[in-house]
Amino acid sequence: MTREFCTLFDRNYVFKALVLHRSLLRHCPSFHLTAFCFDEESRRVIERLALPQVSTVGLDELEAFDAELLSVKGDRSPVEYYWTATPSLPQYVFGTRPEVSEVTYLDADLMFFSDPEPLFRELGDDSVLITPHRFSPELAHHAINGIYNVQFMTFRRDERGLEALNWWHDRCIEWCYYRLEDGKLGDQKYLDDWPERFEGIHVLRHKGGGLAPWNITQYDVHEEHGGVHVDGDLLVFFHYHRLRLLEQGSFMWRPAGYYISAENRRLIYDPYIAELRAAIAQVGAVEPGFTAGFEPEPSLRERFQLGLQSLAAWFLWKTPWLMRYRHRRDRLAGEPSVSS
Repeated sequence: MTREFCTLFDRNYVFKALVLHRSLLRHCPSFHLTAFCFDEESRRVIERLALPQVSTVGLDELEAFDAELLSVKGDRSPVEYYWTATPSLPQYVFGTRPEVSEVTYLDADLMFFSDPEPLFRELGDDSVLITPHRFSPELAHHAINGIYNVQFMTFRRDERGLEALNWWHDRCIEWCYYRLEDGKLGDQKYLDDWPERFEGIHVLRHKGGGLAPWNITQYDVHEEHGGVHVDGDLLVFFHYHRLRLLEQGSFMWRPAGYYISAENRRLIYDPYIAELRAAIAQVGAVEPGFTAGFEPEPSLRERFQLGLQSLAAWFLWKTPWLMRYRHRRDRLAGEPSVSS
């Protein structure tokens, strides 16, 4: 069976989207990826690369398909508009390709370590697959921002799958902002009650699906039989939240506010950085002047602050009870504590 995936990105995420594609080529025997390119530069680069098993859709095409999406564009920041658009991607795939019976949305900053087929097998006869954040104890306060992460979502073209997808789309059109308000935050908190609201919702149990900085500290991540495992499950994909590419060719791989051990860096982050370097070379071969997505080198002050945040993350990992104070502070301030 050919697995249908879709993702969205702009020029600043081209290199990360290429890593996602390269990992699918390695680990998914048969797939097609619809790349929704949200600016001309990203689409130009992807089309020049002539990537196998990829088709591109421009933002103008998506907006022509979904007039409601376009109607709220002026009311949303760029990141809010991307979140608002997310449900429109599976709708577009279903609406323009009647032969597709199932589609999975992927965040562009994922990398696969193994075949995702076990995740689809777990879905069984259900219609929608959602992935929980599974916050580590020291980060449990982040649950205020959403029980589930939009990173990997499968929808089937049946009554139950379309009901959930269309409801999500309509809610995001009505309200999708980067703030906590009346039990809402962006596109992801709408998922909180899906297992109760809709029939056919499956919450992923496989620990190898959805490993991320916010949950990695609670697991035994190790090499076994040639693969990376999360406790007893083979790692399927990792979410590289907040990883930054710098102008001088280096990377700020450690996400601010999260503790990543040296062993987890070796197993999880070093392979991704190697793939990013390969993706940069891949783009350079067809468009040497492309530099979107690179940030200036941080100042000494910023590096010092990031160092303190890393130290604090390690300390809170050791003493998770201290997060009760931060949770109360974030709740009273009404501010999101993580952008995932």
